[in-house]
Amino acid sequence: MNKTIRRASVFALLLVLALLVRASWVQFYEGRALADDKDNRRTAIATYAAPLGNIVVAGKAVTGSAPTSGGDLRYKRTYTDGELYAAVTGYASQSYAPTQLEGIYQSLLNGTDTRLKTVTDIVTGKRADPGDVVTTIEPDVQKAAYEALGDKKGAAVAIDPATGRILAVVSTPSYDPSALTDANTAGAAWKKLTADPDKPLTNRALRQPLAPGSTFKLVVAAAALEEGLYSSVDERTDSEDPYTLPGTRTVLRNENASAPCEDATIRVALQYSCNNVFAHLAVQLGQDKLRAMAEKFGFNDESLDVPVRAYPSVYPTGMDASSTALTGIGQFDVTATPLQMAMVSAVIANDGELVSPHLVSQVTDGGGDVLKDYDDASSTRVIGSDTAEQLRSAMETVVEKGTGTNARIDGVTVGGKTGTAQNGENNSKAPYAWFTSYGSAGGKSVAVAVVVEQSDAARSEVSGNGLAAPVARAMMKAALN
Repeated sequence: MNKTIRRASVFALLLVLALLVRASWVQFYEGRALADDKDNRRTAIATYAAPLGNIVVAGKAVTGSAPTSGGDLRYKRTYTDGELYAAVTGYASQSYAPTQLEGIYQSLLNGTDTRLKTVTDIVTGKRADPGDVVTTIEPDVQKAAYEALGDKKGAAVAIDPATGRILAVVSTPSYDPSALTDANTAGAAWKKLTADPDKPLTNRALRQPLAPGSTFKLVVAAAALEEGLYSSVDERTDSEDPYTLPGTRTVLRNENASAPCEDATIRVALQYSCNNVFAHLAVQLGQDKLRAMAEKFGFNDESLDVPVRAYPSVYPTGMDASSTALTGIGQFDVTATPLQMAMVSAVIANDGELVSPHLVSQVTDGGGDVLKDYDDASSTRVIGSDTAEQLRSAMETVVEKGTGTNARIDGVTVGGKTGTAQNGENNSKAPYAWFTSYGSAGGKSVAVAVVVEQSDAARSEVSGNGLAAPVARAMMKAALN
């Protein structure tokens, strides 16, 4: 073979080898990325070629699939009571990426989860039968929260303190996920929903932290007791009234000028929501100790999955003494989600332990066999049992004869804490109304948090007791019946 032919042969062989390497690279390395690309029409065709698995509430599917009338997508997602459960299910759309449980369990619900495959599926390459997601939601509690919030902009969460099971997740205003499922109509619905200033697609219960106001005083009280600043909720504090913020001439006054807040005990300070007491406690504790306690309750956790990733509730850093004082009343840069404040009440109700909150009980395969069980949740000690007992006693005083009387339920032990948080520069906007509580009766218990961002109430009538406590009361009644 002459030299020219030999060189041409080697060059041709190298080209063939390069082609084989590239083909193998695309098939085995880039194949998955190409298959998962949002612009790959084949993925959507495969996903909607058959009915999806379902999201289940109390033994009944709140999702479904229906045949389409034309096109290459044979099925579309459907929802039962879509607006009621939107904050739980999210949406599965032919046009947009899925959200909430629909997004987290997308592969399980469309049959591509490897746990679903049988030996036959692996050999034939057939897509497995889809699995189901079994939630912890209690329909009566979910409905009670949704109806009680009504036209108000707000959110609510209920947790079983002993198990960590999330019994309700509601965000209002809500939306109907069915409007986003069909590619032919989803565009117009999406445009309308994203243009709405009330942001109905935002899950306020899990993903919109706001200033918690006086509900955060429970965390401050817990820190004061745990650090030994005071030995009892009935020991008098050293708290001047009115209180001047350290290093400033700014006087922090109480909402009720006639309340007995000077040197008040923690019980009385919670009962009347005395700002002077908790601002002073925050300064006495210092930001580091207060932050440490807040973080035990779940603040500053950037990986809180329930399994939906919740936005972190924040206790700030790098403050001076006056700012630290304001954090003691849940202001300055302190923020919390309703989930977080429900966790605070759950810890107190559960004798000081936090059981990991979770929204999903089990995931199952197409035949109903359990693939994973989430109900065996882990727990952590947040505060001592004596501290929890004292705080429960003080919270019950709040409901019996303090600022939270609208949460009373005959035959039920209820403890709570109200909050009215400033909103906007110089409190220029309507304040947020908060209420966090627990109820127990007949061996059952529930922890609840409610926030009302906006309502038709006059500014002077906005309060945690007036707007949020009735919602919490309805939820606790439904959970304990």
